[in-house]
Amino acid sequence: MRSYSKASERNREPILAVLRRWLSGSCRVLEVGSGNGQHAVYFARALPQVFWQATDRAEMLPDVSEWIDEVALPNLGAAIALDVNVEGWPVMAFDAVFSANTAHIMSWPEVELMIARAAAALRAGGLFFLYGPFNYGGRFTSESNARFDAGLRARDAQMGIRDFEAVDACASAARFTLIEDNAMPANNRLLVWRRDADRPRESSGGEGS
Repeated sequence: MRSYSKASERNREPILAVLRRWLSGSCRVLEVGSGNGQHAVYFARALPQVFWQATDRAEMLPDVSEWIDEVALPNLGAAIALDVNVEGWPVMAFDAVFSANTAHIMSWPEVELMIARAAAALRAGGLFFLYGPFNYGGRFTSESNARFDAGLRARDAQMGIRDFEAVDACASAARFTLIEDNAMPANNRLLVWRRDADRPRESSGGEGS
């Protein structure tokens, strides 16, 4: 039986409202870390003009594929393996990269790689959407986020809620410009960056590969 996420059910409509504003025309979106595939199916169905490419680590693909194969949408690609630590991201230029609830379960070097490789996968002027909890000014935005962070770090010391300023600085170094910071349910945010039109194309290898 396919897995189900209450969090994906709760946050999908607020996320979609932002995506609708930015993805109004025909375009290609690369999702990094599709999880169980719920978001991919919901957004592809709601945005028929968008080709949505779901990805995740190889061991997660069976979960993603259960959702995707069941709906068989023409604008939803079969899930493919993608790991931020491994070279070999799709070589075509995407119009947008979307990732939800990934930065806090990655190590910081992996967050840096995701941002650098997202930049390399995007066409000039492309968008990078990153959803999840963030700290501001080095502080948690809620007690629930502080408890969540403690639980993450108890599981793995390299996990944890990231500081917005550090993530934005990393994005800026990859020639992204922040254009929106949207409040979302349960003390989350949806950050939107645009890749500078004049940045040179980089190898998808990035640092640390």
